[in-house]
Amino acid sequence: MDGSAPRTEAATDPPAGSRHSEGGSDGTLTGPATGRPLMVAVGGWPAWGVVGGLTLVAAIATAAGLSASASVPVPVWARYVPLAASLLVFGLPHGAVDHLAPARAAGERPTLRWLLGVGGVYLLLGGAYTALWWVAPAASAVFFVGLTWFHWGQGDLYALDSFGGFHLGGRLHRVATVLVRGGLPMLVPLLRFPEQYRAVIDAWVALFGGSVDAVWATAPETRLALGVGFAALTVGTLLVGWRHGGGRAWQRDAAETGLLWAFFLLVPPLFAIGVYFCVWHSLRHIARLAGVDPAARAAFEEGGTLGALLRTGRDAAPLTAVSIAMIGGFALVVGVDTDPRTLTALYLVFIAVLTLPHVAIVTWMDGAEGTGLSRRSGEQ
Repeated sequence: MDGSAPRTEAATDPPAGSRHSEGGSDGTLTGPATGRPLMVAVGGWPAWGVVGGLTLVAAIATAAGLSASASVPVPVWARYVPLAASLLVFGLPHGAVDHLAPARAAGERPTLRWLLGVGGVYLLLGGAYTALWWVAPAASAVFFVGLTWFHWGQGDLYALDSFGGFHLGGRLHRVATVLVRGGLPMLVPLLRFPEQYRAVIDAWVALFGGSVDAVWATAPETRLALGVGFAALTVGTLLVGWRHGGGRAWQRDAAETGLLWAFFLLVPPLFAIGVYFCVWHSLRHIARLAGVDPAARAAFEEGGTLGALLRTGRDAAPLTAVSIAMIGGFALVVGVDTDPRTLTALYLVFIAVLTLPHVAIVTWMDGAEGTGLSRRSGEQ
């Protein structure tokens, strides 16, 4: 996938509270603004602890025969708890700093021009996607799965760069890494829990009076082909990283990949996705937000993980409150059923509408920082 020469991992970590990447000849950044200590503290240990702990519990329950379905037995009501918690805890708030993040990623102070620009992106893309849900709900649902696949892979690619990323090669290897990391939460649950996976998508489309005719997607033959193909992509991508330099960064990448495979194969999908959204994806993006904010970096140096979270949370609070009010207001005006499945579907569709402009903002930030898919081979 990549013909560039292997690189050796640096012996020391960059300073915790500085934009550590060296600039290119044109003065642009050539790597993530979030250093390894910040990403490990905010986006590493909490995710590894929670996901690893739940995976261990699931494995023990399966080995002990406590679940006839070979997955950890989670009560139906409990499956909704992580997504419900994400309204306030990391999930929804992680995108509520988009009005400030682009300017900070560019090394500037957020001004009215920046705020209007971000607002325009949300109005245009979010408005268009909302209209598409009403006109073509099934196509919108499929698009949301693909969009989330890309975005969650994009988020993990940034984290891998922050962790060191010395094993990551050129563009093709980075694209493969995005496909693998995004596919772990978006494809692996389908392989093990096809009916639960389909029920969630059906609930999204049912909100708009539509239906999804995709029995073929949950057929055993389809899932077997997808599983074999995705497993081959996973192994191939990791092997390319090992050949490109290996080292501690590669070992972390391989360990995380294996952990997420096990997690999404053993834990029921709605619960697993909710946990992943809160403590894995969202916390890694919050670490990124702290990395581009001088005040949050200072808070991290002074108060550790909690200091960084509180400082970023303060920025996220206003738009988080507005978003929750919008969800509640829509549910009351339209008269949405209070069944947990329906409320969850409404919340996820709302997240979908916000995700499209959020992805546009994050992609722009990748370009501004010279990281992710915007990072050129050799810029390690």
